[in-house]
Amino acid sequence: MSRLFVVLVLVVAAAGLLRWRRPAWYWLTFGIALATLRVLVRYASVMEACGLTVPPPRWRLALARMANRPAPASRAPRILRLRPTRTGLVLRLGLRPGQDAFDVAASCDRLRHSFAMYGVTSREIRSGVVELRMTGYDVLAQVQMPVKVDRTPMRVPVALREDGAVHYRDYRTCPHALTVGATKSGKSVYQRNLVAELATQDVALVGIDCKQGVELFPLARRFSALADNPDTAADLLDALVTHMEGVYQLIRANQRITADIPDAEIAADIWDLPETLRPTPIVLLVDEVAELALFATKEEEKRRDRIITALARLAQLGRAAGIYLEICGQRFGSELGKGITMLRAQLTARTAHRVNDETSANMAFGDIAPDAVLAAISIPTDTPGLAVTGDSTGGWARIRTPHTSMRQAVNACNRHAHRTAELPGLAAFRPELPPTVSLVKIPAPTEAPASA
Repeated sequence: MSRLFVVLVLVVAAAGLLRWRRPAWYWLTFGIALATLRVLVRYASVMEACGLTVPPPRWRLALARMANRPAPASRAPRILRLRPTRTGLVLRLGLRPGQDAFDVAASCDRLRHSFAMYGVTSREIRSGVVELRMTGYDVLAQVQMPVKVDRTPMRVPVALREDGAVHYRDYRTCPHALTVGATKSGKSVYQRNLVAELATQDVALVGIDCKQGVELFPLARRFSALADNPDTAADLLDALVTHMEGVYQLIRANQRITADIPDAEIAADIWDLPETLRPTPIVLLVDEVAELALFATKEEEKRRDRIITALARLAQLGRAAGIYLEICGQRFGSELGKGITMLRAQLTARTAHRVNDETSANMAFGDIAPDAVLAAISIPTDTPGLAVTGDSTGGWARIRTPHTSMRQAVNACNRHAHRTAELPGLAAFRPELPPTVSLVKIPAPTEAPASA
């Protein structure tokens, strides 16, 4: 008996130590069994306490009265499936007649406390079926991406969601995206991770980095074109517009509009073309977009109008030509001048890292997901990489990007440098690739001579 007691104490101590130091290990060893048992035992009472039950049907009440038996209890949603995952539980529920998916979503916080889980989110699978994703620990505290993720053309994993699922950047679904965030909020790491994932795809990368190229030029071996100042950026965007017009001419020449061609095979964008004729898709990454919109002189104002006009044309027309935009900046509001709001309206996917004011959050989510504004301004300063993402559907979620160092991104780009596409119209903007990189020593300021 004493030996069994010692073993039990050691197991409890090990579980407590794992829960404190390695929550992921604790969940895989002890947490799954305990949480599953807790959910199954408490399910009926929790659903009744949360108001997620419906009265029994009239025919059952009539049968109970005829048989002189007690009235049947209220019915909770049916458990269709309970599946454990590496981060929590997935509970699929079948709603009873009269129940609504919004009722379940409104009770997520109460369900989290009742089932003693770290987080609970819900989504409607189809009519009458709701899925609850429960997380057993804070998966965003230390992001660990799954080993096996779904990588398909123009769809790459970039972050981990608060419910433990992988957040993907799907360019076929959301062609253009906007990323905002204050300094040291994790914006650059998000962009760096995105480039490292895109480097493995057959896609041409084009970058505009007006911080003298410190963010994107180290990754130059995987970029087909780069610009490090507004003047070069204006010429590069004009070349992209010309390339877009050439792609449209190619699509028109190969639309195959004949009587014997099915409607689904009539080419309307590059993905309808045969692989032998399909141009390489292009992802344009713009870092610190405000530098392209600011001006101080008349000449700079003309250049600014030229840049914003080209960006707006690419956002409106570039999707069918296989040109996708990733625009990053600290702010992206109407104070940047005319054409900015028209450009922002074309950026479907929105991601907001930590922002310093509510106005910046409204620039990202005010017109698509007002509920996400409060979540964006409540991101703490000690969690870089934590962000809120949403799209035009009104849904939003918290995500966090795994930390990707500059060396890891450079190694990924160098490893896949053979995939770099040669675009004839952008050959003049191909970055120079020096064999070695040396640090430039900044001379110390000279002291002014003392006055006599």
